[in-house]
Amino acid sequence: MFYLFVRLVLRPLFRLAFRPTVVGRENVPLSGPVILASNHLSFIDSIAIPLMAPRRVSYLAKAEYWQGTGLKGWFTRTVFTALQAQPVERQTQRAATAALDTALAVLQAGGAFGIYPEGTRSRDGRLARGKTGVAWLALTANCPVVPVAVHGTDQVQPIGARWPRPARIRVTFGEPLTFPEHRGMAGKGRARREVTDRVMEAIAELSGQERAGWGTPSAAG
Repeated sequence: MFYLFVRLVLRPLFRLAFRPTVVGRENVPLSGPVILASNHLSFIDSIAIPLMAPRRVSYLAKAEYWQGTGLKGWFTRTVFTALQAQPVERQTQRAATAALDTALAVLQAGGAFGIYPEGTRSRDGRLARGKTGVAWLALTANCPVVPVAVHGTDQVQPIGARWPRPARIRVTFGEPLTFPEHRGMAGKGRARREVTDRVMEAIAELSGQERAGWGTPSAAG
């Protein structure tokens, strides 16, 4: 009920403030497990995508977002809790494994999970090469990946800005990707790399971003 209330209240306010253009909502399956894999330009992405998607989407979010003080801290905790974001510590390998386990649990329960394959938001507007956790999730859960591109969110809340600023944004949901040729191969580094690169190619096509660091092959995720 809290989720529905905040979505009904926050979504109109979000539309009023940022006048978002949403493309391809019909590409997001309305039921069953699915990963929404997006570029990452701003803190606000983890609010924009769940509000503009046609179904509930869970995200991982830094645990610090639940630890803030004052009005901003209260607002951030309230919004992320309402949108069912999952707090995660990001400093250790154990935390990274726990984060993937949390995401997998959402998918195995038939939910939608949002992820940023780059691992962190872009500081120069370019699209970094994806880490292979997205492929491990997709192959382990045997679910489609919907590539997503956000535009303009870096103008809403640039790095270092304390509060969002009015700006136009766009969220584009691409056609779902499936990987039947790699089914059952989540444990193979080459398969994870190939799946991740396909996802990132689709995101790059939607976002139009310049690519950064795509020339070094890696099977690490």
